[in-house]
Amino acid sequence: MKMKNCKKRKNNTKRRYHIKISMGIIVAAIAVLIGICGFQRNEAIAAYRIQDPLQPSIASKIMRFHVLANSDSSEDQALKLKVRDAIGELMEPRLADVKDMDETRRIITDSIPDIVAKAEQTLKEQGCEDSVSAKITHTDFPVKTYGSYTFPAGNYEALQVVIGEGKGHNWWCVLYPNMCFRDSVYEIVDEDAKEELQEVLSPEEYEDVFTSGNYEVHSRLLDYFK
Repeated sequence: MKMKNCKKRKNNTKRRYHIKISMGIIVAAIAVLIGICGFQRNEAIAAYRIQDPLQPSIASKIMRFHVLANSDSSEDQALKLKVRDAIGELMEPRLADVKDMDETRRIITDSIPDIVAKAEQTLKEQGCEDSVSAKITHTDFPVKTYGSYTFPAGNYEALQVVIGEGKGHNWWCVLYPNMCFRDSVYEIVDEDAKEELQEVLSPEEYEDVFTSGNYEVHSRLLDYFK
């Protein structure tokens, strides 16, 4: 009986030992995963703050379009896109032949009352009574890719449209040169837009926007952690 009890104790000891080893491996693996995720998140946050040395120069030649939804509800997000489309229909012909930022700024400024009226009319047609405000302002944008073009994070001048409380996820694009309103495809850059961008930017700036592969990777990391 003593021999059997001894064997049982040894088996129990081995079993506890193996359990401890297994638990240790699991804990270590979890710690490694947490460390990797933390590193990636820090990298993503750092990427958001990286200042491309050409960004200020690029920003001086670019007008962005920024629409903020009332909230993140599916209804408010859908309304945001309807307002975007309505403003696009209004502004595309007005901005079709602009030659520079000054002309773009003037036309947008003159169009602010029409932009607000069009947006509010669009909302009312959907049974929404939210107010809308619109203005030209300077605001910080994250890295953003449109087709093959990646615009660096930084401060840009923008037509900003706020629906209701403006607390929902926003939408943005490049208003000048026109990369917003072509055939209602907002993430694809056609040949005309490419030519306009080349005319507006210096060769160095255009190359920076066209070949900013690192920014595109960082942007995807940011999207993952949002």
